Amino acid sequence: MKPILTSKRLALSELSGQDTPFIYQLFNDPDCLRFIGDRGINNLASAKVYLNDKLINSYQIHGFGLYKVTKKNDNQAMGICGLVRRDEINPPDIGFAFLPNFRSGGYCTEAAQAVLNWVREESISDEVLAYTNLDNHASIRVLEKIGLRKQAVTTLPGQDFQSMVFKINLT
Repeated sequence: MKPILTSKRLALSELSGQDTPFIYQLFNDPDCLRFIGDRGINNLASAKVYLNDKLINSYQIHGFGLYKVTKKNDNQAMGICGLVRRDEINPPDIGFAFLPNFRSGGYCTEAAQAVLNWVREESISDEVLAYTNLDNHASIRVLEKIGLRKQAVTTLPGQDFQSMVFKINLT
């Protein structure tokens, strides 16, 4: 699939039904379960439903979503990064999750910066939010590196842990 956006090393493209095993693997990673929460993806069938209903459906509804991140010269899925629209009141929020083998290589920061640049260039939103578990120090570092600043602490609907709210103005 043709990339939605690229960075120096990475390509971000829409997820497809072929990404079901990747989504299963990603959302069952212990860190993903700990910091993002259990999405009820306990087999390939539930991964396919989540992929179609939550991730792919967002492209049609909102015009954006979470995208598969790969190296430019390789189609192996490393993680996801993109925008999530939680409600119609608040700005979209940036989200990301990477498989363990692709953490600590700067890939998440590079992908997240590419998403922010894209949001700015395409005038998708004047502001972007982010939510992360208070204990997710790696995500907090990424968000701060790309310019988001801490705003508040909240508990998101359906979660049993508190999240730090971050924000950036893009104007």
